[in-house]
Amino acid sequence: MTVRTDTQGSVTAVYKVSGMSCGHCEGAVSGEISEIPGVDSVKAVATTGEVTVVSAAPLDEEAVRAAVDEAGFELVGPA
Repeated sequence: MTVRTDTQGSVTAVYKVSGMSCGHCEGAVSGEISEIPGVDSVKAVATTGEVTVVSAAPLDEEAVRAAVDEAGFELVGPA
């Protein structure tokens, strides 16, 4: 995962997720991750397998992994 702290105090992290192949997959992953407390925005891209998450503070990777698992995909590591 790549983590960057923005000037406004938000944190941007990029995760690699396997198994996404379409817009529905992107929506499922984005929807589950967006339910994690502190998440401001999520952008999943099926063609690259990357999920970019902007949050108020760094997220617990296990919480992100659980959300991705709940959506039916696998968090495979940093992007």
